[in-house]
Amino acid sequence: MLILASQSASRQAMLAAAGVPFTAIPARIDERALEAGLGDAPAPAIATALAEAKAAAVAALHPGGLVLGSDSLVVCAGRRFDKPRDRAEAAAHLAWFSGRQLELHSAAALVRDGTVLWSAASRADLAVRSLGSGFVDAYLDHEWPAVAGCVGVFRIEGRGVQLFETIAGDHFTVLGMPLLAVLGALRGLGALPA
Repeated sequence: MLILASQSASRQAMLAAAGVPFTAIPARIDERALEAGLGDAPAPAIATALAEAKAAAVAALHPGGLVLGSDSLVVCAGRRFDKPRDRAEAAAHLAWFSGRQLELHSAAALVRDGTVLWSAASRADLAVRSLGSGFVDAYLDHEWPAVAGCVGVFRIEGRGVQLFETIAGDHFTVLGMPLLAVLGALRGLGALPA
């Protein structure tokens, strides 16, 4: 059975809806330290490295297990953004995003016994509408703390859809994992029927 190295409700829901049997075991890594060590690497490389590190950390505790790691990050106007540390930072992120274009990079990796068997990253572009401070306050009143664990401070399957004018890219990438590529890789590895 596949092990998902994540506590993300969105990633778990995607796999469950696709009929993929899995067990979720969150990875315990210092994501920010790993990201800092990557310096000015491109966003897809950072998301992929984080996905691989999460999968490797869980795989080390489960010999022989096939582990799926995933990560997402946002780039806006040349700045990388991670999950907000608190509600004030979430509001600051939303103020920065207002009227701008977000690049959302989602990556996934499959690891077994310390070996990365497969990894991929995908990108979606989201145009954020101009957000009034009253909207941001009301939005966070309703969505906080649920969006505390969400890069970009939104759940597209919830009220987060109200942040955007347009979205270009794969729906699953926006949800936080390039699911179609993951399913293809699982079939290629014999973990799902072809």
